[in-house]
Amino acid sequence: MKRNIKNRAYIQIAILAGIYSSSGHTQVDNGSFEQWQQNTPSSWTTIDSGITTSPVNTPVQHGQSAAAITVNTPTQGNTDIRQSIAVVAGQTYDFSTWVYHTEGGVKSRIYIDGYHGYSNAQQTGQWQQLTYQYKASTSKNIEIGLRFYDVTGFDGSEVVYVDNFSTGTDVNPPPPPPPPPTGCQHNTVAFSLLTDNYGSETSWQLENKAGQVIKSGSGYGNNQTISDTLCLTDDTYTFTISDSYGDGICCSQGNGRYEFSHNGQILISGGQFTAQEQKQFTLGNDGGNGQDPTGYYASAAGLTGLALKSELHAIIKNHNNQGYGALWSFIDQHERDRYFEQDNSVLDRYSEKPSSADTINFVAVSGQCGSYRAEGDCYNREHSFPKSWFGGKVEPMNSDVHHIVASDGFVNAKRNSFPFGEVGSASYTSSNGSKLGGASGINYSGTVFEPIDAFKGDFARIYFYMATRYENVIAGWHNKSSYGSDVLNGTSGLVFEPWVIAMLKRWHQQDPVDAIERARNQAAYEYQGNRNPFVDHPEFVEQIW
Repeated sequence: MKRNIKNRAYIQIAILAGIYSSSGHTQVDNGSFEQWQQNTPSSWTTIDSGITTSPVNTPVQHGQSAAAITVNTPTQGNTDIRQSIAVVAGQTYDFSTWVYHTEGGVKSRIYIDGYHGYSNAQQTGQWQQLTYQYKASTSKNIEIGLRFYDVTGFDGSEVVYVDNFSTGTDVNPPPPPPPPPTGCQHNTVAFSLLTDNYGSETSWQLENKAGQVIKSGSGYGNNQTISDTLCLTDDTYTFTISDSYGDGICCSQGNGRYEFSHNGQILISGGQFTAQEQKQFTLGNDGGNGQDPTGYYASAAGLTGLALKSELHAIIKNHNNQGYGALWSFIDQHERDRYFEQDNSVLDRYSEKPSSADTINFVAVSGQCGSYRAEGDCYNREHSFPKSWFGGKVEPMNSDVHHIVASDGFVNAKRNSFPFGEVGSASYTSSNGSKLGGASGINYSGTVFEPIDAFKGDFARIYFYMATRYENVIAGWHNKSSYGSDVLNGTSGLVFEPWVIAMLKRWHQQDPVDAIERARNQAAYEYQGNRNPFVDHPEFVEQIW
């Protein structure tokens, strides 16, 4: 269970400093470690032989020097350098300090009249900020500073650099990043972050290609929602998010999540990681995010018809198969209702009611199938393009996340491997109106399964993906199963029978690409390394079919 910190030997360093100001503008004396007397920073008192201090001029976060603190023992209970700081009743103080880990054998924890957030010990070779907002209930002296706890890998001696300890009101603090200009002339990017049950453990930063930090954040509350709008120039950006405890922000201790989006297109998103996750996005070319066919789709520019389809096949064909078992983790993180009721339940397209309260709700992980006897018993992994059509458990099709979605186990069994279609008289109807029955009005006379209108376009674009991704083998699937033969025409070009093409194109037009599909497409790209071109570029459907 998270937060059960083991009773073990640890190192503690408390750095304590301050002076009193009747206006409440308390300043940390020598917080940037610019003044030294031999190897002792002015205005700081060292009390134990377990650490040594010395000035350095690199690395430095602010000013001309920083403090190098060498931790020399794994057993010291309270090695520290300290001063006290006076605070005024009713005043709020934004305490902040920066640390720089060298080996990753210790982690720091900010101390402001009590213990608060940790640093990320694994984030070595760079500065990271620890912050805490403190509101004084009475006028008094408090202790502020840092403490360091040994973690796996500590070898008995380690250097940690510390710089720029401040209250946010100190003389000459580092300048804040400029706000986006009014009427952004570059790229307006939306950023959102939802923390988990331990928000103080979360920190992040966004860097451009030159390594400059454009924006950063930390010191959050539990289950806090943060939203911001950034004005970013054309460049490649690296987003780094860290969790000081090492269990990410989803899904064991809450349902945290982050997202960057531009012009309605999700650039990167996530939440399930361990100590740290890094993702990149590029502004200024397509990158697979719905602009002109450059970047990810550059080689397809100017093509139409089957030549376009073949080129798209070449772009997306070599995805990284993660295996069938890994799909549970993908569903756990990415198949959630963040769009309709926004209750974070599993988003099942066979039971979700977009415009009213769901009859069926599944809790991620605990609701996995399992056996089922009725709708609502459990959810499983639905091959929307039935696996019997390509010969069973054949990879990579069997584990390709682009066509595998979360679905009610019982309804999935009712769907069986029947084609998608439009039902005349239903023999079965699910809680959200998905139907099984005889086809009507589509030039096909067999049994079909009809999803609700809100998801028909999703499934159409999945089928166009399958026709493109597996262009090199799909002609051979024609006789794998009777229902597959009714849908596939035995060619690698148009792939589908005319009745299927007409219906899928109609579904594609009537149910356009939405935020759900864009988010899932991006998640699939990050998961297995290829995209669905027909989500990024819906116009490709008409250009090919």
